Amino acid sequence: MAPATASVAPPSTSTASSVLLLRRFPSPSLASGRRPGQQPRRARLLLQVALTSEVSSDDVAAEEAAAAPKIGRRVRVTAPLRVHHIVKAPDLDIQGMEGVVKQYVCVWKGKRITANLPFKVEFQIAVEGQPKPVRFFAHLREDEFEFVDEE
Repeated sequence: MAPATASVAPPSTSTASSVLLLRRFPSPSLASGRRPGQQPRRARLLLQVALTSEVSSDDVAAEEAAAAPKIGRRVRVTAPLRVHHIVKAPDLDIQGMEGVVKQYVCVWKGKRITANLPFKVEFQIAVEGQPKPVRFFAHLREDEFEFVDEE
């Protein structure tokens, strides 16, 4: 049986980055028997794999610009949410708590990423036996909080 071989073709010159992979598989005719002296037929598989997703920098800039006014604003959690990652206050219900939006995480190093919970919000709670309030962060969706008007 002939070994399978693979070769990488040069990337195309189009705007999308991709790699073409040509792979030769052994022919099924080898198992079914063929006449002596007949060359085996080889199948070719053409596979195109995208290495990067092309996103316009204007789209990313517009998304960052839309999220920028929300950074630094006070918010109140409106959805019933429990967080379990705070050691000093396990199983904490944060509904009704107020915090500050610290970061929008859907854009990272100038590229769009798919964050399910795109807003990083900082909270502070007073814990018995602690002289200072305990700070913690939670990632929230936009429909899980409302902006608090500071007057």
